[in-house]
Amino acid sequence: MTTDPDGELSRPARRQAEIAAYVVEHGSVSANDLVEAFGVSVMTVHRDLDELERQGVVRKYRGGVSAQPTSVFESNVAYRLTTAQTEKAALARYARTMIEPGMSVMLDDSTSALALVDLLDDVTPLTVTTNFLPAITKLKDRRDITLVALGGIYSATHDSFGGMPCAEAVEALHTDLLFCSVSAVSPTHAFHQEEEIVLVKRAMLRAARTKVLLVDHAKLQRTALHRLAPLSDFDVVVVDEKTPEELIRPLRDHGVTVEVATF
Repeated sequence: MTTDPDGELSRPARRQAEIAAYVVEHGSVSANDLVEAFGVSVMTVHRDLDELERQGVVRKYRGGVSAQPTSVFESNVAYRLTTAQTEKAALARYARTMIEPGMSVMLDDSTSALALVDLLDDVTPLTVTTNFLPAITKLKDRRDITLVALGGIYSATHDSFGGMPCAEAVEALHTDLLFCSVSAVSPTHAFHQEEEIVLVKRAMLRAARTKVLLVDHAKLQRTALHRLAPLSDFDVVVVDEKTPEELIRPLRDHGVTVEVATF
C-alpha cells in the first residue's frame, strides 16, 4: 500500500485497508454493500478490490468479494485468525498435553498451531521451530524456549516463509513433534489449496518423529485442490467436539487415530 511523504498511508490505501477489514469481518460482501458502506463509486470499489485481490487479501467473484476459502483459494491470515477461535483453542489445549519439557516441537504456518504458542510457558525448556512470522514474533523473547526460525520466500498472504529454501531448511532438522493443520480433510487424505504450502508441509512431515494434525470440524466438510498426504501419515488427528460422529467414523474406519478435543 502506498504512503504519503510523511510515511502515512495515502487516502486510497487507508480506504483499501478499511475495505479489507470490512470484508474479513463479514466474510463475503457485495460490491454494492461496499459502495454504501464507504460512500464511493462502484468504479472506485472495483479498483480497490482489484488491488486487494492482487495482494491476496480477498477473492473477487461476480457481483462481490470474499475472504472465505475455496478449493483453490486459501484465506488471508487476517481472516483465518478470526475464524473458529473456540475450536482452535480446544485443539491447542489438547496438543499441549502431548508436550514435555526438553522436547523439540515444529509448528507450521496454521492459525491452529499458532493457538498453541501461548500455552508453552509451563513446559519449558523447549526448542520450537516454525516458519510462521506471528509465532516467531510471540516466541522470540520467551525464556527457556530456543527458537529456530525458518526462512524462505515470504508470503504476505500467509505471513509466513515458504518455497524451496524453507523446505530445504526443514529437511536439515528432525523434531520430536510436529503440530500442523490443513485446509480440508477427506476420510483418507489431507489437502491444501496451494502447491507451495504443500511443499513445505510435506518436508515438515518427513522431519518429525510424531506428527499431529489439528483440524476443526469445518475442515472435514471442505475440499482443496492439492493432496498433501494420507491421514495414515499422521500419528494422531485431533478434531474438536463439534465434529459430528458421522464425520469421525469414516476416518476411524480407515485406521486413522482420532482424538476429540473438548471445549
